[in-house]
Amino acid sequence: MRTAPSPSDIARDVLTVEAEALVQLREGLPATFDDCVNLLLGVKGRVILSGMGKSGHIAAKIAATMASTGTPAQYVHPGEASHGDLGMITSQDALILISNSGETKELADIIAHAKRFAIPLIGITKKPDGTLGRQADHVLPLPDAPEACGIGMAPTTSTTCTAALGDALAVALMRLRGFEKENFLAFHPGGTLGAQLLTVSAVMHTGNELPVVHAQTPMSDTLLEMTAKGFGVAALIENGKLIGVITDGDLRRNMADLMSHNAGEVATSNPRTILPDALLSEALGVMNTNKISALFAVDADGTLQGLVHIHDILRAGVA
Repeated sequence: MRTAPSPSDIARDVLTVEAEALVQLREGLPATFDDCVNLLLGVKGRVILSGMGKSGHIAAKIAATMASTGTPAQYVHPGEASHGDLGMITSQDALILISNSGETKELADIIAHAKRFAIPLIGITKKPDGTLGRQADHVLPLPDAPEACGIGMAPTTSTTCTAALGDALAVALMRLRGFEKENFLAFHPGGTLGAQLLTVSAVMHTGNELPVVHAQTPMSDTLLEMTAKGFGVAALIENGKLIGVITDGDLRRNMADLMSHNAGEVATSNPRTILPDALLSEALGVMNTNKISALFAVDADGTLQGLVHIHDILRAGVA
């Protein structure tokens, strides 16, 4: 009696088949890939992606990845395109159509629209000699590899390869455009991704919000400044540069004769600081390591620029 494979065995088989197909795709990456990237770099409008069924889901994913990495892109459903949404596709755009067989009939109207208005067309298909391949200006062929489902019918290997090819296009465009972390943040202001990329300067307090005193400031006035600004610290500055800080700990250490001192006599010199363009996650690390709740930001020459409090970091969603 034949023993049924375990779920783990099936999973390993699937991953093996798909991994081998990805290697095949890498090794057989066509010369047209460079042509496709150069075409997309020069598009004045958007990159329009379309496909039916599972190919459509992958097309939508590729469009989203491109849009978030500096290449304006949009998914258009082929069925909706035939009922008015062709108007979303202009002569300033470029098309990427996905069809494993190359014969997806729902793409016919989009292909005809591309020809009518001379819209550049890239086809992703396993059958370069099919209808899509023949009508496309450039073809990115998928590897002739078996689907991982075991019956050769469910889109598995083909969709994995298509998604990987879309990632390759998006990343190539991203890098050639010089798209950096700062640009990425502009498209991801919310959620974990946005929080991870926020810098100190994005949330720090500046100007009149800063609790600032000088070396000769009486401690009575220093306490008023600390209370008014509400951060539990004060910056000791000289000619605009941060030379010390006064914290609750400094107040406690000098409690016996606190009011007989000035700010310079109570402050701790050489305080922990951070650069304004440092990531908030780095500021949080400094705070945790030194068990402090506020951190002054200074520029390269030590000039005070701002203050970031742990509450600012928590509100930003970093912790």
